[in-house]
Amino acid sequence: MNASKVLVIEDNETNMELATVLLRMAGYEVLQAWTAEEGIQLARAEMPRLILMDISLPGMDGLSATRILKDDPLTRLIPVVALTAHAMKGDEVKAFQAGCCGYLTKPIDTRTFAGTIARLSENTTKV
Repeated sequence: MNASKVLVIEDNETNMELATVLLRMAGYEVLQAWTAEEGIQLARAEMPRLILMDISLPGMDGLSATRILKDDPLTRLIPVVALTAHAMKGDEVKAFQAGCCGYLTKPIDTRTFAGTIARLSENTTKV
């Protein structure tokens, strides 16, 4: 895995831009995917340190994509963090059941985002 690469899988241009800018400011190399299928391919090819996965994606949803990544021996150890605007009761549990190691809600808190990503990344390297 590449310790500086973070893959953002997000279909909303504004959210993608914000996450990308914040991650780059924190020193990460950012890979972008606009669909779950594209994200799965990039994860396999680039082996990022962490994946930020939007849950509501066109076509395949983010939880299905996470299950595919976790079932694949090549990508199963890459931590996946759910990133969602649909924070309903039970959604966080569903994300963890799909294989996510973290759960962030939108809108992204620009003051704490980079620190949260760093903590999630550090915690998952100890697994």
